[in-house]
Amino acid sequence: MKLALISDIHANLPALRAVLDDITAAGTDRIVCLGDIVGSNTQPAECVAAIRQLDALCIAGDHDLAVCGRITTKSFSGAAARALTWTQRRLAQEDLHFLASLPLKAVIGGKLIAVHGALHPQADRATVRLDSDERRLQSFQALMADSSGARICAFGHTHHVGIYEFRKGRVLALQDTKVSLRDDAHYLINPGTIGQPRERDRRASYMIVDLAQRTVSVHRVGYDLSVPFAATRKAGLAPALSFVPVPVRLSVATGFRALRLDRQIRQFAGLLGL
Repeated sequence: MKLALISDIHANLPALRAVLDDITAAGTDRIVCLGDIVGSNTQPAECVAAIRQLDALCIAGDHDLAVCGRITTKSFSGAAARALTWTQRRLAQEDLHFLASLPLKAVIGGKLIAVHGALHPQADRATVRLDSDERRLQSFQALMADSSGARICAFGHTHHVGIYEFRKGRVLALQDTKVSLRDDAHYLINPGTIGQPRERDRRASYMIVDLAQRTVSVHRVGYDLSVPFAATRKAGLAPALSFVPVPVRLSVATGFRALRLDRQIRQFAGLLGL
């Protein structure tokens, strides 16, 4: 079985369409959406409709949960909370019911577990970011203990592409765009984001997991970013400092992470749109 993993669409319809066209050309058996269909950008209803038409397997993201009231926006940045209030007014009840019905976790064929944020916490797995080796190790431990026997956990939420391997007690970050999965290892894989880039490569990204061949490949798709993000700014949903050039924003965020200033990172990340 070949799975296309997508995540963090964030109401960016042009990016979603570009990725779905690429997936169709690649040929896969099923699409798995790791959450955050809505939030941040201006076409939430259209993105929900597109995902529902695909009959994709969908996991609830934190923005999906918040817009339908399953969690609060207390931990969200001001821009994210504002966008969710805006989004809620533009979704039909059937869209909200669809988002409210999404699971926090799914197991596919006993081979792969899908979550949005992390596997290891039971209650808050949609909001935890696997952005450190310590947290990734916790999810690796949960993966190894999971009754499904799966050796792969797919997650999103960080908006950064990542393939992490746990073998012989070590967590390794693999840099190749195509990886052959070892039988004696466990994996955490993140397809990155379709609709809200936070890397220097601004293209939309997704992954194809071939469960038969035991390979994972990263795919990136270009589209005209100016169209959806101009609409987002016009609607007043863009973060306060989103006008700052991307390399500068990423450098500032990297500096704060290096200093391990977690609270400050969250505050500035919201302002910078990261």
